[in-house]
Amino acid sequence: MFGHVCVDGFLFRFLLVFFSVIKPDVNQSGEIDVKDFELAIERVCQLRGWAKGTPKNQETHSVMLEIWEGLRSKADKDNDGQVSVEEWCNMWDAYAKDPSTVMDWQNKYMNFMFDLEDASNDGGIDASEFALVCSSYGLEKKECELAFKKMARGQDEVSREQFASLWEEYFSSEDPCAPGNFIFGKTSF
Repeated sequence: MFGHVCVDGFLFRFLLVFFSVIKPDVNQSGEIDVKDFELAIERVCQLRGWAKGTPKNQETHSVMLEIWEGLRSKADKDNDGQVSVEEWCNMWDAYAKDPSTVMDWQNKYMNFMFDLEDASNDGGIDASEFALVCSSYGLEKKECELAFKKMARGQDEVSREQFASLWEEYFSSEDPCAPGNFIFGKTSF
């Protein structure tokens, strides 16, 4: 299945961890499609207590569907309405080779994740906010707290600017100890 994926070694493992742990493939069909995004929207809104019809619920729907359309248009090379693991990895491999090629949807996704984790809306993610969201993926809270310490490098919180740098590092670094490799709460790969 992965024979044609051009991502090498370590980065490939991280992309698969993202695909399987963070679960853009929410319904676990083996590919990402609009149904996965609809399920993710439900989970995010439920996690944050944003009831149907509220402004935050509607905003989440809008942003997540924009992210899906951007992802689909960039990665779905066979135009079947689904993004396979191979398409997923190839897209991020291209980004890793040249992070300046970042697409608008990728920035929206990064900002969405930051805003989701910054529950207090104070412009920074602290350890408890981070652990709450990351543990909702099924990770142990203690592992998420340790990941935050590694990611934040001893600071009490991570700003949006720092998160953007860590995000780029996650998708482009081959260094297993790089702080960006912990942005999704996982400490081992």
